[in-house]
Amino acid sequence: MFISFLQAAEATEVVEVLQEAPTMSLFEMAMKGGILMIPLFVLSIVAVYIFVERGWAIQKASKVDAHFMDSIKDCIHEGRIKAAVDLCERNNDKPIVRLIEKGISRLGRPLSDIREAVENVGNAEVARLERGLPTLASIAGGAPMIGFLGTVLGMIQAFYNMASAGNNIDITLLSGGIYVAMVTTVAGLAVGIIAYFGYNYLTARVSRVVYKMDRSTIEFMDILNEPVA
Repeated sequence: MFISFLQAAEATEVVEVLQEAPTMSLFEMAMKGGILMIPLFVLSIVAVYIFVERGWAIQKASKVDAHFMDSIKDCIHEGRIKAAVDLCERNNDKPIVRLIEKGISRLGRPLSDIREAVENVGNAEVARLERGLPTLASIAGGAPMIGFLGTVLGMIQAFYNMASAGNNIDITLLSGGIYVAMVTTVAGLAVGIIAYFGYNYLTARVSRVVYKMDRSTIEFMDILNEPVA
């Protein structure tokens, strides 16, 4: 009975100590990471900006009227080339439409020349869609490396403090270096993970748009090869 009472008292003391332990906000923790937290913070802002901006641009590029190619087909078969051009100009904020517009502007030339012109525009449109993605990939790989650099620097600082203290080693001498090591590692990994998944997501979205562009190119060339009724 007495032992149970002592165990309960010890448990109560532990709970009270934990409740009285100082807490640290996320900002205060980040400040413990040292100067390397500045580039990591900048990289996180850049990564979020690229993800949002490219995501919106790709989403906009992927939306095309489902009846667009049918309208182009009717205009070409009926000889209303000017109407086809006007239709493209009204929607030329889409890469697929710009492909078709380039092909229409080359009508009258050999089909091989038309296909080459369309493919050249397609390559330029893909490069435009992928703008910023290499930077996002670099952040995905570089941010963890900066974090690991902080780990090394933090441990160097901790061991230097230990060596300088001689026999008077105090845990507080190690805390600064350990904070730098751990906080920068966590921050670098967090930024890298976010950038990595963001890059893969945007790459998949671009691939879907490229597939639509290829399909529209093939459909446009089939329209030119179809006999006019």
